[in-house]
Amino acid sequence: MLMRMAKKRIAVVPGDGIGKEVIPAALNVVRATGAAANIEFTEFDWSADRYLKDGTTIPADGFTMLNRDFDAIFVGALGDPRVPTNIHAKEILLGMRFKMDLYANVRPVKLLDESLCPLKNVKPADVDFTVIRENTEGPYVDAGGNLKLGTPDEIATQEDFNTRKGVERVIRFAFEYAKANGRKKVLMSDKSNVMTFAGGLWQRVFKIVAAEYPSIQTQHMYVDALCTHMVRDPKQFDVIVTNNMFGDIITDLAAALQGGLGMAASGNIHPGKTSMFEPVHGSAPPFAGKNIANPIGAISTAAMMLEHLGFAADSAKINAAVLAAVQQKKTTSDVGGTLGTNECAGWIAEQVGK
Repeated sequence: MLMRMAKKRIAVVPGDGIGKEVIPAALNVVRATGAAANIEFTEFDWSADRYLKDGTTIPADGFTMLNRDFDAIFVGALGDPRVPTNIHAKEILLGMRFKMDLYANVRPVKLLDESLCPLKNVKPADVDFTVIRENTEGPYVDAGGNLKLGTPDEIATQEDFNTRKGVERVIRFAFEYAKANGRKKVLMSDKSNVMTFAGGLWQRVFKIVAAEYPSIQTQHMYVDALCTHMVRDPKQFDVIVTNNMFGDIITDLAAALQGGLGMAASGNIHPGKTSMFEPVHGSAPPFAGKNIANPIGAISTAAMMLEHLGFAADSAKINAAVLAAVQQKKTTSDVGGTLGTNECAGWIAEQVGK
């Protein structure tokens, strides 16, 4: 007797701006896969619209409910000029990362076609690495303050928190990721020549954890040197692990190597727990509602989510269809095509369904 697979439950938060276009477009691609029969989507209206309507960013039990009732979360971009403080984006997006303890931000960087890279003579095989960014510590914990606010003598402090637990688990995640994905090298990046206390902790822990993985090569670069090498010779990288702030910066630089933020996917992972997946780009209000936003970042993020949930074959089909779309210029104008958001996603969905 065949056992019926329990459906995976995915919470969907389209968000603001172009998120309301690219997230539904990506879901249509997922619905074209065989995995769709084993997935149940539940949409939530957490957004600027909801915040302006009744003041809700995320319900009081929102994070508990997500952890309890869902296997993954698919989130669109958040940010709206009607909410100058972006308090809703902070409480929803950063809330998920911090309160759900999604400590590893995983950003694959893969060039699909030579025409998309701004560097000369760079082939797709030359840009194929992953950045693992610590996701719950650093300056992003919002610790600090102001003294003599608004005066010529004002002082602002922003504190950078690095715990042994947080550093060790994200470094170990990077080595495990390399091991699971056939990667041969892990590079740790910091600024330990200046930030000696935080950097010293990262340096010590990296050496300790690396000793547990003797088959994987290790390397260290200061973050400014890493940026230089990322532009001069990106093919040297396999897996990069770094802290929250440096990871935020270098992943945007890395996205440029693969064709821009519209091509970039990411996952916010805590192994064994409900994890969250979001395309890297922002909400881009000037482009919203015009059917011109690139859906590939969202579609590739959906493919990451499917693989994470155990649908590796369906994830591979989506990635193959995305590659075909780029190669055949069945894309939006920012990456060389002439299609709109929905038409690009529709073409990819059609390929997946064949």
